[in-house]
Amino acid sequence: MQNPTSIEPTSIEKARRPNILLITADQWRGDCLSAVGHACVKTPGVDALAREGTLFRRHYAGAAPCSPARATLYTGLYQMNHRVCRNGSPLDARFDNLALAARRAGYDPTLFGYTDTAPDPRGMDAGDPHLTTYEGVLPGFTARQLLPEHEKQWLSWLRSRGHADAVSRDIHIPVGAEAGDISNAAPAYSADETQTAFLAGEFIRWMGEQDKPWFAHVSFLRPHPPFSVPEPFNRMFTPGDGPVFARAASCEAEENGHPYLAYAMPRSDKGSFIHGARGQLSGWNAEDFAAIRAIYYGMISEVDAQLSRIWQALKDAGAWDDTLVIFTSDHAEMAGDHWTLGKGGFFDGSYHIPLVIRDPASSAAVGVVDKFTSAADIFPTLCQRLGIDAKNGLDGRSLMPFVRGGSGQGWRDAAFWEFDFRDIAHGEAERHFGLRSNECNLAVIRDARFKYVHFTALPPLLFNLADDPMELDNVAANPAYAAIRLDYAEKLLSLRACHLDQTLAYTELTERGPVTHRP
Repeated sequence: MQNPTSIEPTSIEKARRPNILLITADQWRGDCLSAVGHACVKTPGVDALAREGTLFRRHYAGAAPCSPARATLYTGLYQMNHRVCRNGSPLDARFDNLALAARRAGYDPTLFGYTDTAPDPRGMDAGDPHLTTYEGVLPGFTARQLLPEHEKQWLSWLRSRGHADAVSRDIHIPVGAEAGDISNAAPAYSADETQTAFLAGEFIRWMGEQDKPWFAHVSFLRPHPPFSVPEPFNRMFTPGDGPVFARAASCEAEENGHPYLAYAMPRSDKGSFIHGARGQLSGWNAEDFAAIRAIYYGMISEVDAQLSRIWQALKDAGAWDDTLVIFTSDHAEMAGDHWTLGKGGFFDGSYHIPLVIRDPASSAAVGVVDKFTSAADIFPTLCQRLGIDAKNGLDGRSLMPFVRGGSGQGWRDAAFWEFDFRDIAHGEAERHFGLRSNECNLAVIRDARFKYVHFTALPPLLFNLADDPMELDNVAANPAYAAIRLDYAEKLLSLRACHLDQTLAYTELTERGPVTHRP
């Protein structure tokens, strides 16, 4: 299953050079859209975009956490090729990406937010401060407004608006609450003063300065933790709202489900999710997880409101019908499923993400796609739309056939993602399991019927999704499923064999010189 990296643009694409607006909302679950029928979350902003575009219901991240997920999004490569294994893994400078490609198409791709790209240290001075953080900028982007996790730029903006206490991330602690409390009380800043509102405003101001087609990437931090949100979003949902949690009877039962879970779950820290909290997630009970999920839903609504603001600004500027909009996330959020929060591992809750593409040049675009799509498909989609070639082989495939209203004949029938849990700096996972770093990884192939999880050096998992959509019953060791397990293991092996780096594999030196043929 190969993808073309040299794709002929249509006459429409050649004639019209659109504005490009790529929006990511960090840690947004793919099921948390009213457009796909969520039990309580309402997303009128995303829904409005979907009514004029294409909604992809089965869209999946290629990896987790942030840096590996974004590497797949930006390069069109699976983790097995881009090799960004964790936050802090450098992105090899030899790879092409969507910002560099946009420059070749004549754009000045401009960033609002962050890309979490650790630079390739080869060729850099050992004392370069860029080598002390994974929160670098993807090569090719012009950074108009950075907003890394320390949020200093936003805090400075808050102080300019009269919030003298906005000197640290303690501003996220709800008014009247103590650090570490799970509280739906509002923080000191208003709905017009969130990080999302700040970045949206900076993008809108920049857009008003443009006099030629532009390319912008607006990378929102929310609904990424810490879980806190201002009025009215903090009280939109109650702990009883939402679907039944997908989880075992207890945290202990969940941990007993697999050696990786027994390792990872006790190492998940409360402070990663509630500002100032201490201790392990296992110290929170079912009511705590329900309260946190209600706040998370409110954070989604807060971002959605700013999306509506951006749509209106585009229309007010007369740019709506000239702008290709892509809305997605880097990865998702467990939100209490399987007694955990955050992202990683193998459960769908970490990887199923939203995707909506609205192309004003495609009048037949309105529709819903149920095929399995990947974050790796975004870069090749932009390549086709802009009529440019990637400079290396890609793992993703262009989504333009769907955006134009087609059926995507010959499309993949499964989702694929990877997770690497090595710990290069400290070696904790390696010591715990007695494994080498390159053995600390897993790969998932998941279709509409089954989900197979292959660990390089730990026991596999197999879930019968038709009977067990919550992924609670691992049948990998059940003799009745032995043939199915083998079948999916072979599918995974074939997928990986097809997607080994193809950059020069399609080139052969002959007596007439190099011949290149990409299917």
